[in-house]
Amino acid sequence: MHKKPIANRDNAMPRKKDDALLKAAFEELFPYLLRFCFPDADKVFDFRKGFVFLDKELTELFPELKKQGGSRFVDMLVKTFLKNGKEEWILVHIEIQGSSVKGFPKRMFQYWYRIYDRYGVDITALAIFTGNKRQQHPHIFHKTFMGTEITYRYNAYHIFDHSEAELLAMDNPFALIVLAAQKALLQGKVAEEELASHRLTVARALIQSKKFSHNKIKRLLLFLKNFIYVGNEEINRKFDNQIEQLTGGKITMGIIETIKKIEREEGIEIGMKKGIEKGIEKGMERGIEKGKQEVIENLIIKLGLSDKQVADVTEMPVSFVKKIRAALKKKK
Repeated sequence: MHKKPIANRDNAMPRKKDDALLKAAFEELFPYLLRFCFPDADKVFDFRKGFVFLDKELTELFPELKKQGGSRFVDMLVKTFLKNGKEEWILVHIEIQGSSVKGFPKRMFQYWYRIYDRYGVDITALAIFTGNKRQQHPHIFHKTFMGTEITYRYNAYHIFDHSEAELLAMDNPFALIVLAAQKALLQGKVAEEELASHRLTVARALIQSKKFSHNKIKRLLLFLKNFIYVGNEEINRKFDNQIEQLTGGKITMGIIETIKKIEREEGIEIGMKKGIEKGIEKGMERGIEKGKQEVIENLIIKLGLSDKQVADVTEMPVSFVKKIRAALKKKK
């Protein structure tokens, strides 16, 4: 009996890049995230005024994160505007799969008091846990000593707080991002055909929601293609054809070429590391820079991503992305 291949997590994009894509999806659907997590969102927030993502402010508040290595791809600090005319800041922390929750409540409290101490604004904190069903999701920090006591409670949501059926029944596309996060955990545990079937379920629900422009749907399909990763090319071609059928040919999956470029760029990064060990660092640096530039150009031109979203996906500085965008404008 032929054994179906298991979706291999090792062949997927690195977890760090998955987290960057998840953050980008959260930003893309931020109004829907607020409606999903706060039932009275439409009564409280003035969505007409938009949002301001405060990544720079967050980095300045927590310089030690850089010393620990890398960026905090999974933290979001967002300025929102209320219908009563006031401003409120939303702190969204995404606790990723496999992350230890030891000390997590204390970290959430530190986030809150540093932001409040610096800016003196009202803050709503939200922790989103994206691990398996056994992952703990604490929502209280408590400290007491000799009559001095503090209790800090924050909003917490785990992706398995709702079932698949409940998420699909919701009239909120952010529920589909949650469902995608659930299904991404199946990588390495089920056959690729089954994983692809789950991916198609999410894609179909997204398309049938009819809430977005074709360009936004393409960007969300890019997220799905990377986040619920299937390595088998034949299965992916079938998925591409199914997307075209679902959209009546209005959305073709030429977007996959961009994804393949991102995957090739991952290979260039690995090759660069090996090349350094062999003493050919300069040549590989030129190769990686050229490869990243091609990826960035495609993300800007074909997908219409913002500078910050491109920077998150490619792990390049926003300033570098801005230079490439400026160069593209000059070519026109």
